[in-house]
Amino acid sequence: MNIIEIKGVTKDYALGSTTVHALRGIDLTIEEGDLMTIMGPSGSGKTTLLNVVGCIDQATAGSVTVHGDEVTKLNDRQVTDLRLNRIGFIFQTFNLIPVLNALENVEFPMLLLKKDSRDEVRKKAERLIEAVGIREYMLHRPAELSGGQRQRVAIARALVTNPDIVLADEPTANLDSVTGGQILDLMKEMNAREKTTFIFSTHDANVLKYAKTAVKIKDGIIAEKVVL
Repeated sequence: MNIIEIKGVTKDYALGSTTVHALRGIDLTIEEGDLMTIMGPSGSGKTTLLNVVGCIDQATAGSVTVHGDEVTKLNDRQVTDLRLNRIGFIFQTFNLIPVLNALENVEFPMLLLKKDSRDEVRKKAERLIEAVGIREYMLHRPAELSGGQRQRVAIARALVTNPDIVLADEPTANLDSVTGGQILDLMKEMNAREKTTFIFSTHDANVLKYAKTAVKIKDGIIAEKVVL
């Protein structure tokens, strides 16, 4: 079953008097439970593609369907619900809330969902904070954490709601090889246990060891898709 279907997607940006063609007619299907890597050089369109799939950015043309819903036909509230309930994000820039500590940042998406008691939210957030290896830093605010520690908070936050889809933009970029491996092991376990669909954009060849499918993108075009 396809969880994501992308058809003829283009994305253009105006840069002064120049138009940048970030995506040039992308066709891609992603099956439920896949663990996909999207690889390509800087500027190839990896991050733009993730942002379009995750409803952070809107395609200039073409269609993106997530869980059977064509994103371009959803209203703002429906898009917000889709992002909150179905999709977890791991950003290169972390996007942590500076006034909240690490534990509170991880709890935040669950509190927005309002599905679990405050005690259940706290316990689940603590378990994930421990799983990503920063229990001793959970009361620290983002400014008091290293880049690698902030990355781990961002990963825990993305996973805490048990989303159907996790979009990860360079998830191991700020981590040493050992920690990166531990995080990828955690995601692979979640993929196997929960059938969570993971889509990574990455330069890290080690991520390929964990992937089920690899996509190569170049100049905004899918150059190759390989089942591993």
